[in-house]
Amino acid sequence: MQNLRKKFPVLKQCIYANTPATGLLYEDLLEWRQEHDLDYLIGGSEAKRKNFENMYAIRDTVARFFSCSSENVSLVPNFTLGLNMLLEGLPNGSRILLLENDYPSLNWPFETRDFNRSYIEISENFEEQIHSEVASGKVDVLAFSVVQWINGIKIDLDFVKKLKNDFPDLLIIVDGTQFCGTQSFDFTNSGIDILGASGYKWLLSGYGNGFVLVSEGAKERFDPKFIGNGSVDRDIDLRNSIPFCKHLEPGHLDSFNFGSLQFSLNFLDSIGMDHIGTQLQKLSNRAKEGFSSLGLLEDMVVNRPQHSTIFNIKGDRHLFNKLLDENVTCIPRGSGIRFGFHFYNTENEIDKIIDIIKS
Repeated sequence: MQNLRKKFPVLKQCIYANTPATGLLYEDLLEWRQEHDLDYLIGGSEAKRKNFENMYAIRDTVARFFSCSSENVSLVPNFTLGLNMLLEGLPNGSRILLLENDYPSLNWPFETRDFNRSYIEISENFEEQIHSEVASGKVDVLAFSVVQWINGIKIDLDFVKKLKNDFPDLLIIVDGTQFCGTQSFDFTNSGIDILGASGYKWLLSGYGNGFVLVSEGAKERFDPKFIGNGSVDRDIDLRNSIPFCKHLEPGHLDSFNFGSLQFSLNFLDSIGMDHIGTQLQKLSNRAKEGFSSLGLLEDMVVNRPQHSTIFNIKGDRHLFNKLLDENVTCIPRGSGIRFGFHFYNTENEIDKIIDIIKS
């Protein structure tokens, strides 16, 4: 991983612990982007035509990376837009179970539509509460983020799979933006029906790209409303035979942004998602041990057996400014200070952060 750090110039300037806000641009992707726009500059419409045709290959790359079928992949500019388009096709009155204080772009689209909503507080054993609520027979749809944006609590993915096995009619909708790119993931066998994500965080793909993955069974639960020339790839004879996922692609897709997504997925593959997952587990363990030894973490974070690499520590504006002065890039979130560590971070950097806090 040390050699990979050289590809990220920001790491020469600071300890970058803000991937949960924005993943870093790296030199290889910058070079690809420059070549892409140079082709456009000198090739005009012919260059764009070739790039549009490459969208099929981009879907294939997303499908391979997350172990699903290409026809079950929609390319969307971001998670928020993809979810809002989907929910326009979900029947009014659906009974939705959400997590309190989950990411606004997940909860708000449900809260502004005609659904019946209930909530569960995130706690040390909130999976048990979810199971109990679903078992009551009063839930049609469960929606949550795999990793919580404020404190990094990560739902047990084995629990999600078991929940789907126990309640096969439950529709499970997931925000994977703070999760995708942190470990190997098999969507087809996950028990999740809908997974959407933006690519600008852990996938290191920049802004303007994302995707929605859809299970075969989930397609029967929606009456999709969105449609446009992009839904038929500009072949108007296909107006009455639009595949489900193409309803989420009603307009032009940007070859620059989605090409960046494809490039970064291949980049992560070249590193090896198993290697990335192992590195992130080491960083998570180191940070959890260090922060908890100082009494800086919530009890529910300390007591849960699994955690992501996102941590929110107790700290005020004075401490935040101290961290900035010491060239640590982090951000205030909730009532504390949030850090997030990706594969380009090191255990030594975490130790330095802890030393700064101690001082």
